[in-house]
This record gives sequence, C-alpha cells and structure tokens, in this order.
Amino acid sequence: MAKKKGDRVQVILECTEHKHTGLPGTSRYVTTKNRKITTGRMELKKYNPILRKYTVHKEIK
Repeated sequence: MAKKKGDRVQVILECTEHKHTGLPGTSRYVTTKNRKITTGRMELKKYNPILRKYTVHKEIK
C-alpha cells in the first residue's frame, strides 16, 4: 500500500545574493516542506556553486 503524502509540498529555493552580482545563471534547489507546520516562506543557507560560498536561499512562487 502506498504512503499518502498529506500536507507535504515541493518548493523551489532560489539564491538571494546571486541576483545582485550580475553573473549569468541561477542557483536553485528543490525541497519539500510541511504546509501545516511551515506556513510562511522557507529560508535556508545552501551552497551556491557559482559564487562558491554558502548563501541564503528563499522560497519562490
């Protein structure tokens, strides 16, 4: 029997610092969150391979 996903949804996280640099490309990650527990937009520190450092990635859409 398959497990029901419930309130979990996929979200896209995009780098906030990359937009201000003017470099081509984007740094995006796909993750899941529980909509009941995390009602607001997610913010995580993730690695940006273009800038070669850890930056804040915010949920888009």
